[in-house]
Amino acid sequence: MNVENYTILLVEDDPNDVLLVKRAFKKAEIGNPIQVVEDGDQALDYLAGNGQYADREAYPHPVLLLLDLKLPRSSGFDVLAWLRKHPGLSRLPVVVLTSSKEISDIKRAYDLGANSYLVKPVNFDSLLEMVRALNLYWLILNESLGVADEKT
Repeated sequence: MNVENYTILLVEDDPNDVLLVKRAFKKAEIGNPIQVVEDGDQALDYLAGNGQYADREAYPHPVLLLLDLKLPRSSGFDVLAWLRKHPGLSRLPVVVLTSSKEISDIKRAYDLGANSYLVKPVNFDSLLEMVRALNLYWLILNESLGVADEKT
């Protein structure tokens, strides 16, 4: 399988963070397409295939969700809670990528089913190393179920 065909969904409301994450993926030479939504409601619509996101050619099911917690409309916690209750999506790997180091946020994210919790690095070189590690673990080494596989 060519992992470069597997879409990553980035749920992030800060355009600067979106730009930096995309830049880090490009510099790390990770070819996976990255779809971006700006708030929790858009994330839920994307994952459910509602509205414009019903076109799965243009908006394919992601193989990895990078999720900020502090989002407009529905929060990252709301997205996690919804996701883990939906068969066919409940095993989608979710990496929380947020600025919060609050123990209560970390506990809540794991309680709601996050697979990993990462604090956004303050400098680009650290972000680049984090992206390389994400790629190696979640996109290359990790055995995961695709959405079609999970439904069976």
